[in-house]
Amino acid sequence: MVELYGKALSRRDIAARAGAFSQFAGVRLMRLEDGVERGIRMLEFRSGTGLRFTVLIDRAFDIADCEYRGMAVGWNSPAGFKHPGLAEYEGEGGLAWLRSFSGLMVTCGLDHILFMNDEPGDTYVYGPRKTISHSLHGRIATIPGKLCGYGEEWRGDDCILWCEGVVTQGTVFGEHLELTRRIEIKAGTNDIRLTDRVVNRGFYKTPHMYCYHINVGHPVLAENSRYLAPLKDVVWAAHAGDDYRKQGVGYRTMPMPQMNFHEQVWQHEMAADSNGEVPVALVNDELGIGFEVVTCKDQFPCMYEWQNLQAGQYALGIEPSTNHVLGHTAARERGELIWLEHGDERRYESTFRILTDHAAIAATEKRIRALSGQPDEEFPQPSGNHIPIGGRG
Repeated sequence: MVELYGKALSRRDIAARAGAFSQFAGVRLMRLEDGVERGIRMLEFRSGTGLRFTVLIDRAFDIADCEYRGMAVGWNSPAGFKHPGLAEYEGEGGLAWLRSFSGLMVTCGLDHILFMNDEPGDTYVYGPRKTISHSLHGRIATIPGKLCGYGEEWRGDDCILWCEGVVTQGTVFGEHLELTRRIEIKAGTNDIRLTDRVVNRGFYKTPHMYCYHINVGHPVLAENSRYLAPLKDVVWAAHAGDDYRKQGVGYRTMPMPQMNFHEQVWQHEMAADSNGEVPVALVNDELGIGFEVVTCKDQFPCMYEWQNLQAGQYALGIEPSTNHVLGHTAARERGELIWLEHGDERRYESTFRILTDHAAIAATEKRIRALSGQPDEEFPQPSGNHIPIGGRG
């Protein structure tokens, strides 16, 4: 059954009330036609609850806009949803990735995440390529995808809105990795389900690193918004080596937009539930709205919190990752880098959920606190304990 306007309706009930289901919910193919976004194909999802989000086909099927009943959830940066033909991945010493960085979710990978890095290129058996140079967060986010399909799929009286596509990151004498992404939401709900499969289609042994840069904006992010997580340990904080409290912003309670704020990044060690799932949320108690991300601990063993609280760029990032924040070289040295041979694959299943009222926020907080207590102290001392990630030798 589809829950619409407080009633559970069968497919027949819905058909009797309108000539097309698109009156209530659906998926629509569109194209952006102005400014730096001109030419990008986009899918618009409407679930029938007031939830609307867009998927950028030509930006790795990442999620761009997201709003619920007129309230923004996702983050729009000054860079805009720039056409991939304008991307400057190699520029500014590897930081030009930031000039295409915007949206609720930006995928990082497929062979590299985190800061710039040079690694040995010997696995690709090509003399002139002695090293592989990586810019910030990898190449995948600005690669156009191939749209395999989208639309409505009725399963009895349930309607699933979906899209699926393939994004290829490949080069001669180098990696050939393929991302297949499927996004689904059941009509009448607020749970966006993301299923990714990364496969090595090439015949070179290839590294794989993966991260979702999930960016929540105002008004979910606001003064006194709270970060909720089953946090067992604060492992690392980028700013802890200086004056830890210098900016007056801890990990748990968010301030209003700040002037001259320097980004803060934390790594937290999370507890998982009996299904191996890790829920993390940002909630605004005043407005009664929140955003929750649920990932699988065995797929994403690490979790970062990104605070970009600068005025004009105000965002909070929830970042599940395959690797510690220590970076690519450390992952290699610690034996924690994933290596894919031809045909090897990794799968990732995640849920993005809108918390629509105080009751939903309370239920999520209760579930999270049952997994692990969360430090009330805004500045818990980082432990430096990056737990070894096994099974990757």
